[in-house]
Amino acid sequence: MKETRISQDDKKLHDYELVVIISPEVLEEAVDGVMERIGQFITEGGGSVSNVEKWGKKKLAYPIKQFTEGNYVLARFKMKPDSGKELEASLQLSEEVFRHLLVRLDS
Repeated sequence: MKETRISQDDKKLHDYELVVIISPEVLEEAVDGVMERIGQFITEGGGSVSNVEKWGKKKLAYPIKQFTEGNYVLARFKMKPDSGKELEASLQLSEEVFRHLLVRLDS
């Protein structure tokens, strides 16, 4: 039987920022729902969301799916490092999320 070792880095939480661009067709209440689902994913993995800033509808630098605007939202949170790939995979599958950028703040 193979023994797996968990490093100290895997146990501690890291600071992250996530910017998501949500479809302009999504109503304001539904934007809150999308961010709630993201927050739920983070907290279920042992993390915590510290701040969510809705920047509102902004013009896109280039059209995405024939849209020229998107709802921008910034979230700051703590999460285990191994949860990042799962979160990004979930965001890529979401129909409402056009683009996302996940950045780890601490080293």
